[in-house]
Amino acid sequence: MGHWSDTLVVFDTETTGLDTRHARIVTAYVGVIGSQGETVEAHSWLADPGVVIPDQATAVHGITTEVAQRDGRPAGEVVNEIRSALEVYLAQGLPIVAYNASYDFSILHHESVRHGCEPLIDPRPIIDPLVIDRKVDTYRKGKRTLQMAAAHYLVRLEDSHTADADAIAAGRVAQAILRAHDAQLEGDAQWLHDQQVIWSREWAENYQSFRRNQGDAGFVATGAWPVKA
Repeated sequence: MGHWSDTLVVFDTETTGLDTRHARIVTAYVGVIGSQGETVEAHSWLADPGVVIPDQATAVHGITTEVAQRDGRPAGEVVNEIRSALEVYLAQGLPIVAYNASYDFSILHHESVRHGCEPLIDPRPIIDPLVIDRKVDTYRKGKRTLQMAAAHYLVRLEDSHTADADAIAAGRVAQAILRAHDAQLEGDAQWLHDQQVIWSREWAENYQSFRRNQGDAGFVATGAWPVKA
């Protein structure tokens, strides 16, 4: 009998910056992978964000302001299409995987508001390999970037920091985590979504305490997941 993770929607964005309230989407990918991580459906976007893309962002994803202006579509159209694509998959009950989901879903939320699109309301079930990996393998040393997670779970990742490659790799990492830690993660996707809400909050509380104990008395970590309002 199949597992619910045999069919996963995968989602990633590349943007103008890290601040989820103000960053703009430059590229995005929404696709579907099958039980072996193979691509079943694929949708890609390049937007003209309407602002200058900082050099440091271009250094990450390779898209310059000139390229976005020349080849990108109006940001409002792109944002609405991304939101609509995810909405269709959610209506089908398919889990959506995003690595560090609170970044991508928060970006999408604020971009939707900015461009007059109806934001996704309580999107679920969302599967975030970052949140899950921190919980099931808490004491593993090293960074928890997608690249490091992919290496740990033996998932091939080429062209990192392109939306399609990162989204597909995140989906495959999610499948690998679920296989490796099946005894801890035996519930369905809705159960796992609810657990990640708790785990994200707990991780943020612990990280905030750690930073303050290190002398950063004013440090605040938010555990809101999957959308930071």
